[in-house]
Amino acid sequence: MDAMAPGGPRVLHQPLRRMTGRDPLERGRGASTLELLFDLAFVVAFSLAGGQLAHFIVEGHTWLGLAGYAIVLFGICWAWINFSWFASAFDTDDWVYRLTTFVQMVGVVVLALGIVPMFHSIDPTLHELDDDLFVDNSIIVFGYVIMRVAQIVQWMRVAVQAPELRRTAVAYIVSLAVAQLIWTAMIVLQQPIGWALATGAVALAIELTGPVVGERIRQTPWHAHHIAERYGLLTIIAIGETVVGTVISLEALFEVQGLSIDLLVIAFAGVGLAFAMWWIYFTLPSAAVLQHERDRKAFPWGYGHMVVFGAIAAVGAGLHVAAYAVEDPGHVPALRAVVAVAVPVTAFLVAVVALGVVLVGWEKSRFEVLAMLGSLAAVALAIALAAGGAPLATCLVLITVAPAIQIASDELTGARSRVRALEHFASAHARSTSGPEGGKVVA
Repeated sequence: MDAMAPGGPRVLHQPLRRMTGRDPLERGRGASTLELLFDLAFVVAFSLAGGQLAHFIVEGHTWLGLAGYAIVLFGICWAWINFSWFASAFDTDDWVYRLTTFVQMVGVVVLALGIVPMFHSIDPTLHELDDDLFVDNSIIVFGYVIMRVAQIVQWMRVAVQAPELRRTAVAYIVSLAVAQLIWTAMIVLQQPIGWALATGAVALAIELTGPVVGERIRQTPWHAHHIAERYGLLTIIAIGETVVGTVISLEALFEVQGLSIDLLVIAFAGVGLAFAMWWIYFTLPSAAVLQHERDRKAFPWGYGHMVVFGAIAAVGAGLHVAAYAVEDPGHVPALRAVVAVAVPVTAFLVAVVALGVVLVGWEKSRFEVLAMLGSLAAVALAIALAAGGAPLATCLVLITVAPAIQIASDELTGARSRVRALEHFASAHARSTSGPEGGKVVA
């Protein structure tokens, strides 16, 4: 009897298992310790991206910084999404799976090492920019090459060991390989910015549509509650980076100025906004809805989170700018610092409400939309006050308490509305899976 045979001797503690797909209705399915370890590789990536964005805003190159930030955040989030959805469907936890996950973690670290060089290549304070600008994302692309070698090996296992999913696996393999070849060719050819944007748009389209095509051929057996938990955990990691970034910037400010009202206000804003984002995000009934609406809701929900993750990390960058404004108000105007915090807070609030609309529909999200508009009005008031010369501390406090409008609304009406929405989804799902006599339809 070999080590893989049921009841046979176990030579290895993590023996090879057939990668045929996990049960999408498995009870008690949660994130594994390996997945949690994998997520830690993204901590540095979020931190570096936020720090570089803050630098560009401080130096007055906001739009250029946002462009670089968008490129980097997409790379970070897309790497995580590729891994997490595959793991939800096919995690065998055997030694080959663990080693390929290790290889992908190495790729993430290499990607993180490429963030600063990429920003430096577009930094006007380091060199003059012209029409022949070359965005140096070569190290980021090399990190992706490492990750994708492992990803393709995993999908090849699926193609061989799960015949019913072979066409789906091949679709994923082709899209991953073709997109990666295009990204790599862009680095080798060193195209000027115009051609690079056009070529990058093609590669981006392949990246985003590849999974759509693959899942339409045959849906992979991802687990709704598991994937919702995974997204929630990365949200917490991104929020944690907001707190860490705030503490680091305040530590430097404290060494220069000591304890002050401005320092305390920034600390309050960092912790307060982190707490508010956590509270608001976890009002989303993601798992329950995805369980019943797998086909229609998965992609807009999953892709839409890239805006959420990017906004959270950018809040930390904005608070870093606020610390600079306190340290050197002559170099960083208060209005710039207030806008640097207000814009990502706005993006987060809008993105989370939009995800709520995706999950439960417009009719059942009206209270949430109205509450969001109230929060946005408070944020806009903070910007207006800053433009009128109000103290930075006053404006930051107003932005920090703005999400409380949404939190209060959810406590008063939103929770009950979600319960009704989930009951509707459950009953609709029950009807759709029942025959005319009430018996289950056999596919």
